[in-house]
Amino acid sequence: MKTIYKNFNLLCIALLSFAVLGCSDFLEEENKSRETDVVASSNPAFFDQLVAEVYNRMRAVTSSYDLEFLGTDIFTRGDIIAGINEINDYVNLRPVNGSVSNQWFVNYRVIAASNAAIDRSNEITGLTDAAKQIGLAEVKFFRAYAYFNLVEHFGGVPLVLNELRTSTVDFTRNTESEVYNQIILDLTDALNGTPDAPSAYGRVSKNAVRHLYSKVLLTRGYKDFGSSQDFTQAASLAETVIAAHPLVNSFSTLVSRQSQRNSEVIFSILYGSNPVSRGVGNSRHLLFKFVYDVYPGQTRSTLYHRGLGPAPTPYFFSLFQENDQREAATIRRLLLAEVNNATAGIAVGDTSIYFPKTAWSASVIQSKPYVVVNPSNYFIPNGFTQVQYPMFKKFDDPGVPYTNPGINPDGERDAIIMRSGETRLLAAEAYLQLNNTAKAAEHLNAIRSRAGLNQPITPAQVTIDLILDESAKELAGEVSRWMDLKRTGRLIERVLAHNPHAALNNAIRPFHLLRPIPQSEIDVTGGILEQNPQYN
Repeated sequence: MKTIYKNFNLLCIALLSFAVLGCSDFLEEENKSRETDVVASSNPAFFDQLVAEVYNRMRAVTSSYDLEFLGTDIFTRGDIIAGINEINDYVNLRPVNGSVSNQWFVNYRVIAASNAAIDRSNEITGLTDAAKQIGLAEVKFFRAYAYFNLVEHFGGVPLVLNELRTSTVDFTRNTESEVYNQIILDLTDALNGTPDAPSAYGRVSKNAVRHLYSKVLLTRGYKDFGSSQDFTQAASLAETVIAAHPLVNSFSTLVSRQSQRNSEVIFSILYGSNPVSRGVGNSRHLLFKFVYDVYPGQTRSTLYHRGLGPAPTPYFFSLFQENDQREAATIRRLLLAEVNNATAGIAVGDTSIYFPKTAWSASVIQSKPYVVVNPSNYFIPNGFTQVQYPMFKKFDDPGVPYTNPGINPDGERDAIIMRSGETRLLAAEAYLQLNNTAKAAEHLNAIRSRAGLNQPITPAQVTIDLILDESAKELAGEVSRWMDLKRTGRLIERVLAHNPHAALNNAIRPFHLLRPIPQSEIDVTGGILEQNPQYN
């Protein structure tokens, strides 16, 4: 735990802007790195700085993608179907895995910053009761968010609820039930303290708390320490959020950069064009894209961008029915040339790469001057790249500079963390668990109708797999697919059925429903922190 909880300098806090273009700052941009505790505690603005640092640290939590997407039914690694991988294929997953350690680290950093804000709020003179109430509610929301991530990935984890001002290594794991109890205590306080309409866009509202609360209770309801009352309360909370956040009429409008702030959005992590407040920038525009720039007519583009590595599975592409508007708004099957290529006979604006939804014949493909990739060839080398597939476009951030791996992505779009499209799916799942399939179908049909699918789902058709398929089409890349599959008890079954790399290795087992505790944390505690079964 020392790697996370060692005494960090609370006064060296990054400033976070709550405006898209950095035009309206939550905090004044002052260098607090040289202020003493005495000076800081006499300045009420210091509390704002502490709260802002929690928001800032949430950026790393919501952009740590590996454990959320890889090793699921709809996302896999962007490699040929061969070899092994710890996270995606569940082969030789070890406590020293970097993605596992990062998941632990970024969430506990949010908890550490939250604890600092909570404990120091009582030491800051001149802080109004109203400001204190809202700030504490916000950081407790984020602490609950972080512990929810940790308990689902690792099981019972140490509950650390106070700022650690000295180096401490004597930590033991609380039970899953105890962690859930603390999450619910924090969410109750957050619901009581947050406003319905925050003072600035991007700050936590009551409906953001209700959305997370609903998801937490829905998840607990499946566990042996949960109950049907969890499903009932989850559905009730979701209904309140849904009433306040109507769906946008068009899915393409919902995912467009120009309309990223709309009635459906409940909570977003903000970035913007101001390089100071943006930090390293949003990276979602890099997700689920292959190395396209080696193709005739292509170059390193400020539209298409180079990908981060994970790829959609063939199963994901197969889910979309005819007339499902989410397909065209989510993925790009056509890439147009951005430079001339005389050798290939391609000029700027011509088709350069095309991915037909159904296979074209060899004769038709040979008649085209551009590259055509049939669905069966996404993970087969074609002379240009090892793998190639329709790119995601729902997170596009046009104009943001092209960046190579290891360079700040500098994305400017908001990262939408919660929206009522997901809330409706949470409600549908809760109602299904309560055997109210009519209400479940109602929520599923709301999102399907918005997508242009006018054939209603009947109550008799509602199953957990149907909900997961709708969630895949609606929320791909937005929420943790791994946590959704784990919650519903479908992780192993659907990974083996639909993830080609994991199916090849056939290594996923029930113990993979928890990740290994990072070895560095166990070592620092001298073995007091116990490892999850079968990872020793």
